[in-house]
Amino acid sequence: MLMRFRRLLGYAGIAFVAFYLFKMPEAAAASVNGVFDRILGGADSLAVFFSAVLGP
Repeated sequence: MLMRFRRLLGYAGIAFVAFYLFKMPEAAAASVNGVFDRILGGADSLAVFFSAVLGP
């Protein structure tokens, strides 16, 4: 029962992403860019932290 529900949620998520991508491609691209910007910002913060901890 739980696996069916998870599968249904997965299909619904894929359908939502496809709908979002086809109906609003500019907004979808901006969302992806925002996610990557946050990931890169987090990686930069970790680099600064480890440089401060392990540095001279």
